[in-house]
Amino acid sequence: MRKLRHKPWDAKAAAWLIAPFKDSNTIHPNHFTLLRLVVGLAGAWLFAKGTYLNTAAVLIISSNFIDHMDGELARLADKQSRFGHIFDLASDALVTVLMFVGIGVGVALSPETNYALEAGVISGVSVALIFHLRYLIEEKHGKSKIDQAFWGGFEAEDILYLIPIVTLLEGLNYFLYLASLGAPLAAAFVVFQYGKIMVEEK
Repeated sequence: MRKLRHKPWDAKAAAWLIAPFKDSNTIHPNHFTLLRLVVGLAGAWLFAKGTYLNTAAVLIISSNFIDHMDGELARLADKQSRFGHIFDLASDALVTVLMFVGIGVGVALSPETNYALEAGVISGVSVALIFHLRYLIEEKHGKSKIDQAFWGGFEAEDILYLIPIVTLLEGLNYFLYLASLGAPLAAAFVVFQYGKIMVEEK
C-alpha cells in the first residue's frame, strides 16, 4: 500500500469520504465498483446518443472518482478479495473503452465531422490493449510494475477530469482525435514494457 502522501489527490479525497464506512457490515467495496460501472456506462451511453454531453461528462468524472472509493474501502476495512479486484479492473476497462467508442459514435452523428467513429474505435481498442497487458504484467510481477506516472499529486488518467471543460467548449471532436493519437502511443509503450519484461524472464 502506498503511503497517503504518495496517493493522487482524488484517491486521498476518496479515502477521507469512505472512512466512515470502514466498520460497516452492509457497505461493501463491490457496491462502489457496481456504482462506478453503472454511472460510467450511463455517461458513455449519453455520449453515444450525442445529447446531454455536459451531463455525460459529469457522469464520467463521477465514475472515475468513485473508482477510487472501492479500493480505499477495501484497504481500510480489510475487505480485499480476488473477485473484487477483477471486478474493479473489468469495470475500469469497460467504462473507459465504451466512453471513447461512445464519444466516437456521438461525434460521428454530426455531418461536419470525419472519421470520428474510427477515432473512437482506435482509442477504445488501444485502451483495451493497455488494460489487458497491464493485467498480465500485474498478475506475474505485482502492482508495482504498473504504477502510473505521478506528477504533483496527479496520475495520467486524471486527464479525464478535464472532460467537462471539453464539452463546455464543444471540443469533443478535438479531444477524440487527440485520443486516437495518444492512446495508440500509450498502448505501444505498454507493449514495449510487456515485451521487455518477457525478455527478462527468459
